[in-house]
Amino acid sequence: MALLELRNVKKSYGPVDVIHGIDITVQSGEFCVFVGPSGCGKSTLLRMIAGLEQITDGEIAIDDERLNEVAASERGLAMVFQSYALYPHMSVRNNLSFGLENISTPKPEIDQRVNEAARMLQIEDYLDRKPGQLSGGQRQRVAIGRAVVREPRVFLFDEPLSNLDAELRVATRGEISALHKRLGNTMVYVTHDQVEAMTMADKIAVLRAGRLEQFGPPLDLFNAPANRFVAGFIGSPKMNFVKGTMGEGGRFISDGGAEVQMDTARFKTRPNQAVELGVRPSHTSPSDGGIPLKVRAVEQLGTETFVYGAVDGAEEFAMQLAGQVNIQPDTVQHVAIDAAAAHLFDLDTGLSCAQ
Repeated sequence: MALLELRNVKKSYGPVDVIHGIDITVQSGEFCVFVGPSGCGKSTLLRMIAGLEQITDGEIAIDDERLNEVAASERGLAMVFQSYALYPHMSVRNNLSFGLENISTPKPEIDQRVNEAARMLQIEDYLDRKPGQLSGGQRQRVAIGRAVVREPRVFLFDEPLSNLDAELRVATRGEISALHKRLGNTMVYVTHDQVEAMTMADKIAVLRAGRLEQFGPPLDLFNAPANRFVAGFIGSPKMNFVKGTMGEGGRFISDGGAEVQMDTARFKTRPNQAVELGVRPSHTSPSDGGIPLKVRAVEQLGTETFVYGAVDGAEEFAMQLAGQVNIQPDTVQHVAIDAAAAHLFDLDTGLSCAQ
């Protein structure tokens, strides 16, 4: 296990700044996920930790050892790539052992580590096959096994599940989480899928345009997003946002004139402040009053129903309702909002108004 620290890490390509001073501490044994939209810098940040990209400024350290000038091969890290990066002409066994052979590890120790990793990842039956004879999920297990046998200080995963189909992605996600529990190593995992982030991470770093938007436990980000971006990115289905202004006594008034009484103890706002109210689809319900929703589509999933449409001040609005609900498209359905679970964000800065 190892403590990983990023101290004001920056990256520039010539005059273009792509990483803008990232500060993150991953505690020993934690599973940390970097998440964000494509192009936000998460893979670049991971490659800098690995030593595959030089940092422009700042420090990367493991157990307080500065790694900036340490070669990738000397950092004691192991990386699992999106593309698997297996040697197609080698057997699974040789793919697993190749890195250890290159550093002159004794053969009995190689055999022990390979067999142990194969047993842990349930690929014992494939040791004599070539990668081309394996499914995508099996190849990903081999790629993970190749990292495991190296017994690294820190595991790095760069979108390892993006090439798998949805069902296999869920299964492999569980296998990686179980592997973390068994090994107890520090792990850093990059994904654009916030569901992966929420289900796997001890801590999540939300990135946007090379900047750290928020860092903390998944439920902290879900329940107390620091800004509108984090609120809209974390959570599935995504949060609804309705534009409006604050009235007297903590009343939110939507652009369409609908009012929601907010808890004045939770938020610091001023009258006439332009804000956005954020509410998750699961915190809405049909009502005789409330905000009028022009229903565009209804998805009946059996155990739950999703209702999509438009309200004044929102580009799109969704309700997530338990069970099977008889609501029809091309009708107007009034929506009640659970104010105790709603959020307010300053319209100009995007920052949370929470105290």
